[in-house]
Amino acid sequence: MFDPVAKLLELAGQKPRVAVAFSGGVDSTVLAHALAQQRRKFASLRLLHVDHGLQAASHEWSRHCAQVARRLRLPFVALEATIRRIKGTSPEAAAREARYALLAMVMEPGEVLVTAQHRDDQVETLLLQLFRGAGVAGLASMPLITRFGPGRICRPLLGDSRQDIENYARVHRLRWVEDPTNMELHFARNFLRAKVLPIIRQQWQGADAAIARSAVHMAEATKLLATLGHGDYARLADGEGVNVAALRAMPAARRRNALRAFIARFPVETPSTAKLSEIAGSLLTARPDAQPVVEWPGAVVRRRGGRLTVEVKSQQQAESRADLIAKSWDWNSDRVCILNRAADTLEIVDDDSGAIDLDRLPNLLAIRAREGGETLRPGARARTQSLKKLIQAAKIPVEDRGHLPLLFTGEGPKGRLLAAGDRWIDASVMANDKSRRRARLRWTRAR
Repeated sequence: MFDPVAKLLELAGQKPRVAVAFSGGVDSTVLAHALAQQRRKFASLRLLHVDHGLQAASHEWSRHCAQVARRLRLPFVALEATIRRIKGTSPEAAAREARYALLAMVMEPGEVLVTAQHRDDQVETLLLQLFRGAGVAGLASMPLITRFGPGRICRPLLGDSRQDIENYARVHRLRWVEDPTNMELHFARNFLRAKVLPIIRQQWQGADAAIARSAVHMAEATKLLATLGHGDYARLADGEGVNVAALRAMPAARRRNALRAFIARFPVETPSTAKLSEIAGSLLTARPDAQPVVEWPGAVVRRRGGRLTVEVKSQQQAESRADLIAKSWDWNSDRVCILNRAADTLEIVDDDSGAIDLDRLPNLLAIRAREGGETLRPGARARTQSLKKLIQAAKIPVEDRGHLPLLFTGEGPKGRLLAAGDRWIDASVMANDKSRRRARLRWTRAR
């Protein structure tokens, strides 16, 4: 029986606070509609939409999503992603990384992010991972529920087929957007969906259920390996590193598993099979007076004497703190805005002597990082000045300048600058003696 609400409550517990990752496609539209019909079972329910800007119609999709949210009477948050391509990654992977980074930023502590991946997606993911030579963790594909950002991510539709979802959409006469790139067969997932899986299903009835069941078995095996790895790491631990002699004494497969558990303690990507084999092999067997290293994007493993350590590269640290990605902020519904993965925040605080007149502040604000050329008028009698000169005169540390959040109006392609962090307020929204509601901004760095 198609019942995502029951599955969500089974996984997340009673009365969870829920945010739906809402693309406007048929899957997330069905999920949002089904949850909205039983909204009283949730402590809160809202829709989060990310505009990647990769399609000409992406802004129209955002407007469609906002209209659906209004029809469902649900709070709606629109986010704009800046896609940063990394050498060797596909546009889809870069977009996915940006999407999840943004969603993590705006989640509230303890909130459950609900996504609409279903059984067909799980089948496709497992097969793609298999073709890439993934290990047990990769073949486990997508978990039903796991930690994510300040809360959890849950996929209550993983037991339901694409056909189940489309049937629900037809019965309830729902409207959704279609992404034209889903028909482009040069994308591996689309080719698998359109060309490979129909042949598999024709030959083996029930193949989808069997493949999805294999993903469950792999997930169980992954948990067992993780438990074993954590136990081994606890015995190998040497301060912030691990003991080389003890590692060398372990069987090769168990040694690699223990190294995965050790490296997983750090905010870095898991090294490739080749890199992990190098760490478990030649790095450990190098002569005693050597100081060998193994590097991969964002991290380096060093051997010094009888100890192995992991160092997070400074570039990776800067990226985890993250310069601001453009986003919208409805300050009436949420006075605190989480700015990046490091959980820097910008907050509107009621204050009878505050510099901001809330009645003059637009309901929807745009937050962006500095691009250069911004100006504002920092006082009723002041002249318009460049933000660059204000920052230089204030001697703001260089390490803070790249993270300074700028507040703009939502009008036009750029909008008008209203505030720079909690340092400067534009005269257009500045309070005076006649202001009835006053507030101030508070910018907090999570150092």
